[in-house]
Amino acid sequence: MQFECEEFDSLDSLTLFTIMRGRVDVFVVEQACPYPELDDVDIALNTKHLYTLDNGQLQTYARCYEKSAQYSAIGRVLVSEDARGKGYAGLLVTEAINCCKRHWPERDIYIGAQTYLLEFYRSFGFEDYGNEYLEDGIAHQDMILKVL
Repeated sequence: MQFECEEFDSLDSLTLFTIMRGRVDVFVVEQACPYPELDDVDIALNTKHLYTLDNGQLQTYARCYEKSAQYSAIGRVLVSEDARGKGYAGLLVTEAINCCKRHWPERDIYIGAQTYLLEFYRSFGFEDYGNEYLEDGIAHQDMILKVL
């Protein structure tokens, strides 16, 4: 499995389309959650798009970005339906954590986790932060991974 990590301007049009289609398939269609999936974080200068492809199909994806002066962040974490159950989610999150540490080593890492995945993220050292909340009708919990 070869992870690619690119900024928006470095993505070719076919790769960008494949990523965006995969995100819509998971976050809008599969989760039955109509919301504006594409946002300005995608095109921000320092956002890193982390992904794997298999025969041109998206397997995994996450975006790593500067959330604030205190935090970097991991978002839009997905494993495509065909790639699930193979341990790829753990590899993806590990790679996303490493990406954040490489690009923003002085910042703790934030994630807005869907609550059914809390134990999964806790296994990487993320800790709950604040209260559970609804985002687009899905229960979420902010989590922080201390890096210093």
